Amino acid sequence: MATAYGPDTRDPQRSGSGPGGRLAAKHVVPAALRAPVEGRTWREFGYLVLSLPISIVLFTFAITMVSLGAGLLITFLGIPVLAAGLAMCRGFGALERARARGLLKLDVADPAPVRGRTGGLMSWVGAVLKSGVSWRHLLYSLLHLPWAVFAFTVSVTLWTCGWTALTYPLYSWVFPAYVGIDGVQLYGDSAHRVYLDSSVELALTSAFGLVLVLVTAWVIRGLATVDRLMVAGLLGPSRLATRVTELESDRGVVVDTAAADLRRIERDLHDGAQARLVALAMDLGLAKEKLTDDPEAAARMVDEAHGEVKVALQELRDLARGIHPAVLTDRGLDAALSAIASRCTVPVTVEVDLSSRPAQAIEGIAYFTVSELLQNISKHAHATRASVDVWRSADRLMLQVTDNGRGGAGLTSGTGLAGLTERLDAVDGILVVDSPVGGPTKITAELPWRG
Repeated sequence: MATAYGPDTRDPQRSGSGPGGRLAAKHVVPAALRAPVEGRTWREFGYLVLSLPISIVLFTFAITMVSLGAGLLITFLGIPVLAAGLAMCRGFGALERARARGLLKLDVADPAPVRGRTGGLMSWVGAVLKSGVSWRHLLYSLLHLPWAVFAFTVSVTLWTCGWTALTYPLYSWVFPAYVGIDGVQLYGDSAHRVYLDSSVELALTSAFGLVLVLVTAWVIRGLATVDRLMVAGLLGPSRLATRVTELESDRGVVVDTAAADLRRIERDLHDGAQARLVALAMDLGLAKEKLTDDPEAAARMVDEAHGEVKVALQELRDLARGIHPAVLTDRGLDAALSAIASRCTVPVTVEVDLSSRPAQAIEGIAYFTVSELLQNISKHAHATRASVDVWRSADRLMLQVTDNGRGGAGLTSGTGLAGLTERLDAVDGILVVDSPVGGPTKITAELPWRG
């Protein structure tokens, strides 16, 4: 699907934080202080603790099955045993993805199931052995144990020491020989003794525990991030399979869009220019019949027919412009966007900063994207002015359409933005909508420079 790209650095004024960049509510307590008591930290700590026993089981099983399969390769049983071990590793991988989904809030797609070409047992065995996903699951089973031991040791040690020191005042009475009576001797002989008052000791111990607890929370998050990378990189579908799925989805979107465009063209021809031309033919036939009997009436009918011809020609021009405007092919985006901006109901400023032309297909998508957005401004925005900016950023074609209207536009607000998003997705483009209620609206589209 679409790839998320960073904000444009060419002009800071063109990049907004977007609706996702605004915090819904500001927390009074800073994140560094909230971390130890947040649910995320406790879930990730639980994940790290559970990883050790689970990884021991995975490692033991993987080593056993691989060793057994390798040892039996001299017989016919080695290959099926190795395939069964890989299949079981895939099963453990499904459990690990579920655990990551529940505790780490990491949603990793399940890889495609293994299917043999003929459907038989040996065909399935061959498919398992040839599957890169199976071997990545085995690699995860082997690599996760040393990491789990390290993560378990670090997290449990820091967590235990931190909370033990922080809560020290709650159980310090258990050790009356050391605190709570005469204080604690720091250094000195019998003549010169320096004591630390028990209340000061409690305060210092708790302060040290608080610092350790705060640091531990972020250490746990860092350790959990490594686990996220391992699960996503080794237990998910391969990049090639994901890309094939995306291309299949994009192909379906392109086919549906092309079919919808053909239906629109057919409907416009049937209901517009074709119906007008049929009426024009009938009027000319009547005028021909009255030409000898009533020349004046025939002249009026021919004059009316001449007006109908002009209207029909204009409709055909508009239809041809909707398919692919000639000005776009001949003169590029600057002239084409200026033409559609002149037909908008509000004043539109167009600025195109391109040193060369993008691919023809990308140029067409950019044109129709701006056209659709300007139509939305005309119909829904209640704006008094708008602007269109087009520029190139590295290998991306950037479009930004802004208006000072009432705002509130969204992908589900019925303004056609969802359809635009699907069309851009088909070519690895993205659409970002920043339209708070009350305005202004800023819609940014990114397209690949070459299709």
